Amino acid sequence: MMQRRATSTIRVDEGLVLRPASKSHIAEIVEAFEETWPDVMRAMPWINPDKEIKPQIEDFIRDTERKGRSGLLHHWVMIRPWDGYVIGLIGFDRVTRSERATWNLGYWVRSSEQRHGFARRSIDSVLGWLGQVGEMIVEVKVDPNNTPGSKTVIRTVRKWKGERCVSGDSPITVAGIRTIHECHLIELGPRTSSS
Repeated sequence: MMQRRATSTIRVDEGLVLRPASKSHIAEIVEAFEETWPDVMRAMPWINPDKEIKPQIEDFIRDTERKGRSGLLHHWVMIRPWDGYVIGLIGFDRVTRSERATWNLGYWVRSSEQRHGFARRSIDSVLGWLGQVGEMIVEVKVDPNNTPGSKTVIRTVRKWKGERCVSGDSPITVAGIRTIHECHLIELGPRTSSS
């Protein structure tokens, strides 16, 4: 039986805090989403670009907030602590493609804040947080055409002693373009760390 815990705030460092995604962040998430359009679609391919974005994000956040309290999903808003500025989103869901993983990790950082280490620091923090609960395997998928994303995932897999999982590769359609996303697995548990 898998242990569950409610999504909780993670203080990454003096320049970054991860707060459980909630309705109070919707306007800022929509703003960050629109700034990062269309690249953000790689992280949220379920968004229908032919429909209004805000109601889709509202539904996602409401569902995430409810399931986060019961430990069924975990999503955080990346926030700059001194002014509450929303940098991006990171989270775990159950949409896995490999036969070994329990969780799938996904994230995105708004365009203006990319290449400042927010994704890297957030990923390390949430993997450490999740690994405190028990042993499990997390899946990370990346579009090989997304060079910055690929670099971040490769760095993460190396740091956490993960492995490539070709059987978990899966086609994902983003804005009508189908791309095979590469799958990587990372084992977590109380005895694992990113050292």
